[in-house]
Amino acid sequence: MRFLDDSEAAALAAVAALAQGNPFLPERVEAEQQALGDAFVASGAVWHAEADLAGLHPNLEKLQALVEVLTPRLRDRLARGAKARREELIHYEGLVRHLLYMRYEGCFLDLIQRAEAGEPTTRRVAPYRAFARDLAHFCDLPKIVLPARSTAPQLFAWGYQIRRAFHHTFRQIYGGSMAAARLRAAVWQSIFTHDVQRYRRALFDRMGDVPTLVTGASGTGKELVARAIGLSRYVPFDEGSQCFTQDFASSFHALNLSALSPALIESELFGHRRGAFTGAVEDRVGWLEACGDHGTVFLDEIGDLDPGVQVKLLRVLQSRVFQRIGETEERRFEGKIIAATHRDLDAEMEAGRFRADFYYRLCADRIEAPSLREQLADTPEELGRLLPILAQRIAGDEEGPALAAEAERWIRQHLGDDYPWPGNVRELEQCVRNVLVRGSYVPPRAPRGSGENLASVLGEGGISADELLRRYCTQVYARVGSYEETARRLGLDRRTVKAKIDPERLAVLREEH
Repeated sequence: MRFLDDSEAAALAAVAALAQGNPFLPERVEAEQQALGDAFVASGAVWHAEADLAGLHPNLEKLQALVEVLTPRLRDRLARGAKARREELIHYEGLVRHLLYMRYEGCFLDLIQRAEAGEPTTRRVAPYRAFARDLAHFCDLPKIVLPARSTAPQLFAWGYQIRRAFHHTFRQIYGGSMAAARLRAAVWQSIFTHDVQRYRRALFDRMGDVPTLVTGASGTGKELVARAIGLSRYVPFDEGSQCFTQDFASSFHALNLSALSPALIESELFGHRRGAFTGAVEDRVGWLEACGDHGTVFLDEIGDLDPGVQVKLLRVLQSRVFQRIGETEERRFEGKIIAATHRDLDAEMEAGRFRADFYYRLCADRIEAPSLREQLADTPEELGRLLPILAQRIAGDEEGPALAAEAERWIRQHLGDDYPWPGNVRELEQCVRNVLVRGSYVPPRAPRGSGENLASVLGEGGISADELLRRYCTQVYARVGSYEETARRLGLDRRTVKAKIDPERLAVLREEH
């Protein structure tokens, strides 16, 4: 008995590609088209949240119908003795995983929505028994040993993780531009790596060992990226109690390092023993200890971290151990570190403010959040997509559309299409708030000495030669990114260039460009 005909083989391979691929890359569309054939509905290459956050891709319902028909058909052929090659059996397993994910997606989404409402997600999950029966029906076949048979608890936990990853990535990282799509795809890779099969085989409970560094200008949504990754970590399912072992929503701990002193940062991260210092009136559990095996500690503005604390965190990343302040007992850190910065860490290392050994422990997985300027340059109509989302968040469902239209008219008339949005999406959101309250928005003035007004300052003759050299060295370095190349172009010694770079002006120039 033949296991597959040609059309079934093509559909099976396409569904397997969808199950293993990155849903936020345009390549997803090709696999959907191959799987659905004439039933495919063309609707654009980029998945992104619309203003009403309603509905997903129109082909999902068609794919579910296809999988619901194809999976039982192939299961019956295998049960009746059809011979299948190893690759075909691997694809069949992928088909079963796809079927079960679609059948129980509502269960996973319900858990996510309960978590967002503040309810715990470690209670008994009643639909698991039906899930396990379905898995056994499709995979426990006489005389058939599937090559990569997953246990029911593992597969249930993976389905839950996939749904959380899609939910948080899709809902929190807005934008219909390719720059935004690439960011969502990068987040997906940070969660599952580029090889989902290998992740399933060996990495699902090891990704906490890989720190993630998120870079980008202020206002580009770096914390949203961190939250999407941190809230989408694998959480095991315990078959005995039929509960997930950890509440994902309470296992993400964010710490803004620029707002705290080094001593307070240490106490927040490592915890302390009673009496360790003045004011330590009781033992305190730090975030490294509190986050648990599958939690995440997010260190925002890592570029501002004191070198002494960098050394202590380096030890945590190297050995996974730490001590509370005032104790000698070593404790293990089992979670994941995500760090973010708007600073140029290459320049910070050159200036001696950021340890190179610490950087090379952090940069195993690096994501760069695109600026709003990049998104609009890539897709000019993106402004019209972002404004309704922001306006809805600010003014609610009823008033959001009118506010979005008012804000867009004001921006087009007074700022124009070439406004660079130096504050990125954060500035755009505040612009909408200003239009809501006052009917207008006053952008910040460009910092004195930025690249845009250097010529006018020269024309006024009100700048010293030394200040002129500092500004020019900084401007050229911001463009070429190398001390050596800057020195070559300006005919200066490399050490002179390095000494003349103005870090604050450099940060401004890089945000502008």
